[in-house]
Amino acid sequence: MCGIFGITLTKESDIRAKLLQSTTKDLFKLSESRGKEASGLSLLYDNKIKVLKRPMPASDLIASQDYKNIFSELSNTDLKKSLTLIGHTRLVTNGSLDGYNNNQPIIKDGLVGIHNGIVVNDNKLWQDFPDLHRQYEVDTEIILSLIRMHLKQGQSLIEALKKVFKVVRGTVSTAILFEDIGHLLLSSNNGSLYVCFNEAKSVIIFASERRILEELINKKEISNILGKYHIRQIKPQSGYLIDLNNLDTKKFFLNKSADNIADIKISDKQKFEILDLKNKQEIQSDFLSQTKTDINALINSQATYLSQVNQAVGNLQRCTRCILPSTMPFIKFDDQGVCNYCHNYKKIKILDKDLLNKEVAKYKSKKNNKPDCLVPLSGGRDSSFGLHYIKNELKMNPVAFSYDWGMITDLARRNQARMCGQLGVEHILISADLRKKRNNIRKNVQAWLKKPDLGTIPLFMAGDKQYFYYINKLKKQLNTDLIVYSENSLEKTDFKSGFCGVKPKFDIDHVYDFALFDKAKLLFYYLWQYASNPAYINSSLLDSLGAYISSYFMSHEYFYLFRYIRWDEEEINNILINQYDWEVATDTDNTWRIGDGTAPFYNYIYYTVAGFTENDTFRSNQIREGVITRDEALRLVNRDNQPRYESMKWYCDTININLEDTIKIINKIPKLYKI
Repeated sequence: MCGIFGITLTKESDIRAKLLQSTTKDLFKLSESRGKEASGLSLLYDNKIKVLKRPMPASDLIASQDYKNIFSELSNTDLKKSLTLIGHTRLVTNGSLDGYNNNQPIIKDGLVGIHNGIVVNDNKLWQDFPDLHRQYEVDTEIILSLIRMHLKQGQSLIEALKKVFKVVRGTVSTAILFEDIGHLLLSSNNGSLYVCFNEAKSVIIFASERRILEELINKKEISNILGKYHIRQIKPQSGYLIDLNNLDTKKFFLNKSADNIADIKISDKQKFEILDLKNKQEIQSDFLSQTKTDINALINSQATYLSQVNQAVGNLQRCTRCILPSTMPFIKFDDQGVCNYCHNYKKIKILDKDLLNKEVAKYKSKKNNKPDCLVPLSGGRDSSFGLHYIKNELKMNPVAFSYDWGMITDLARRNQARMCGQLGVEHILISADLRKKRNNIRKNVQAWLKKPDLGTIPLFMAGDKQYFYYINKLKKQLNTDLIVYSENSLEKTDFKSGFCGVKPKFDIDHVYDFALFDKAKLLFYYLWQYASNPAYINSSLLDSLGAYISSYFMSHEYFYLFRYIRWDEEEINNILINQYDWEVATDTDNTWRIGDGTAPFYNYIYYTVAGFTENDTFRSNQIREGVITRDEALRLVNRDNQPRYESMKWYCDTININLEDTIKIINKIPKLYKI
């Protein structure tokens, strides 16, 4: 989930201190796309391991005096000794960035480590090994502590690492330095680590993505230093042990015996001094200032109001075939009470699995396990199941892709790690500047609260649409022709554009298939809203414009998995939960949208103001497909439309608005029904 990188070189490398500093700067910038919330590096030179980390983006760190000072001992001529540097750009998951020791590199038990991924069972591991002492919140700590524990018990370094990877769940790509071992340890359980070796054995560079290394090496100065080189992926469940003196490299495997394991002997008695370059003054972050909301008190205060809403919604006229209510935009009922959505619905025609296998066969990699498809992974149930199916059933070699715009929940990130770690799938994550994105969301929500309008709720999600740009760009970078979407065709939300005055289009599958007239109508609707509510004219304008362009005018040439296999909710839930220990939410029994931080908030608005949510449209489509009965659909929406207060609190805390005050404003919005 983060970006890790490093350089190790011998004194024969011809890299001068100035070039080393600029190269490190380039690696920071290239890796920053994977995490912009904190950054840090460790420099091993002249028997000292200096550690510098700050709760700031890498672009700020490399401009700081602290960054410049860490190179101050190096000569401006040729380096006279071997040197190793490892760096990290952080996307915060486990452990607040306010805690200095939660940021990376992590120093623990004489190890200095950086980690990309999430250990989803770190709390359990601390319980399973009670003799270990936990000092930080960050999950990386357990990896370092377990390695040291096994080393103290007399295990070789590789055997120690094998024992750690055997018990760790999630994704782990890591680089580790030791105070008492003169080697750099690189390893990965899902393949999210690439290494560049030059034939002269004088320089090794590693990074989380092949793209990062290729863009770095394209620079003439680095290319000249490297000479002939080759880039290798650290395949899932493997790694390299690199001698820091001569860059002698041993490849090892974590899930099987290897003949060369016995040849790897750690006998260095040399000690490296670890120097933590921590500021004397306490390091704090202004990332977010969480509001304090007592959930139980809020639920109690909402009880009477919510009871009135539930009763009024229960009295709404609904289609006698599906469950859509009379408040649905552009809905009409015939004499039998059947709605126009039902009359215009065409059952999904599922193409067979034989055709699916035939279609994907032409894309399958035929050599060297080269990636043959790109799979969007939100961490939600459909994309998680899709990754499982593509890897295990279709026998393809996918690369998972996620765009984190600030509203992917920690639960979703952990589920991404579960899937990629267990399947051994490389995970490329592009992280936006979350501070800016969340600040833009807050401004749009605050503007909306001044003049609520159901048609402009999608502005809350404007920041995520750059996703389309990045996935198309990544497709070119990976040189793959196939993007496989695990999109559920039953999830149609025509009402969102319907509240903007655009009639439902029953013959299209996606909003980007709208006719030009409807796209223009949407644009003018939003322009009118901006003109009548100037609060929308804020720093989010570029996000909003980008969302419109990305949604309606960018290429969307994707391969849809569920056009070939039937979507089965029970099967999907069973496979994910039973085979992958996939995590579910604590504030709902539904497994849909639980990884989307925005959905509970906007669905609360839709439900209390319009009397329905996405759940109603989804369950109505299930009725039309003959998957569930109307009575079952009513039972499910009555359950799933209830407010998810814990998730709403996370949302409001994350964008730094007060949940209680916000709910009071929403509750006062005039309803589309009588209450």
